[in-house]
Amino acid sequence: MPERFGTVFADSYLKNPLCREKELDISVIIPMYNEADNVASTLSRISAVLEKANRTYELIPVDDGSNDETLSIARDMETRDPHIRAVSYPNNIGRGKALRVGFAEARGEIVVSIDADLSYDPEYILDLVRVLDEEDDVDVVLASPYMKGGRTEKVPLARLLVSRVGNMILSFSLPGKFKTVTCVFRAYRKRVLDSLELESTGKEIHLEILSKVLALGYRVKEIPATLRGRRKGKSKFRFRGTAISHLMFSVLQKPMIIFGITGIGLLVGGLIMGGYIVYLKYAGSLNPVRPLMTMVILFLLAGIQLLSFGFIAILIGILRKEILKLQRGNLEIRHEIRRSPAPGCRE
Repeated sequence: MPERFGTVFADSYLKNPLCREKELDISVIIPMYNEADNVASTLSRISAVLEKANRTYELIPVDDGSNDETLSIARDMETRDPHIRAVSYPNNIGRGKALRVGFAEARGEIVVSIDADLSYDPEYILDLVRVLDEEDDVDVVLASPYMKGGRTEKVPLARLLVSRVGNMILSFSLPGKFKTVTCVFRAYRKRVLDSLELESTGKEIHLEILSKVLALGYRVKEIPATLRGRRKGKSKFRFRGTAISHLMFSVLQKPMIIFGITGIGLLVGGLIMGGYIVYLKYAGSLNPVRPLMTMVILFLLAGIQLLSFGFIAILIGILRKEILKLQRGNLEIRHEIRRSPAPGCRE
């Protein structure tokens, strides 16, 4: 066999999923940044839960450019446990980047993402997976401490307040009555993730995924869970950055919240002032030199303009959904080509 042909065959063999190991039941993605205190215990506890459940699985800790011993500990555990595949990149970019890398690496039919500090008990992984096993029409499962049956334990009050208020506001910007939309602890069918073109690099990725999943018509279900405060390591929560990104998301999802309310307010104010001008005219005390006339015109024009922006934004949102559907079709074709047998490959 010519050397060149052998190389091509080998490349096709290695790159084609049908020529590698069969798909697993579950892939667990764990984004990590400076989690040296948690790596070993987190991977061990998750592995123990899945071993007990007798499921085929893999654990993918994704090191997001840590500057402590996170990666070296994960690599050491990888050498001792065949279920672990540590992934890394040199610079700290954000949780969104870590999750996207993990999703691309995942081989399981169900993909679970979970915090490195195990603020949710790993036993809940089986609850999330069970929903997807038993309910064929469910595509994504969210763990929610804020729905009925869920609860929180030893979470700092300030962070809990920010989280609850933030989730209430963000839930309003999404279709469906979800209680928790910002959590990392979720289970997805792999085909759903394969149909998404994800771009976020930070924590807003949870909102991006949920927004696109709902826009494409996938069904999302919440189940109650207990959220516990971090026991070891330092929290990566940053209020300012998280709040700004989440507020921007709300505005982009429902622009009428800003444009509509503001526009209607200006129109109402203009009409009230206009009514007052009419009253002054018939009372005989109207002074056309007063700036009130100019204010009425400005309020009415600004209100109409903002409402127009709102309607245009709604049309852009509809167009976005159609673009997402086209992206899904292209990605499905791409994944189908990757799954097709390579020349000389035996399934």
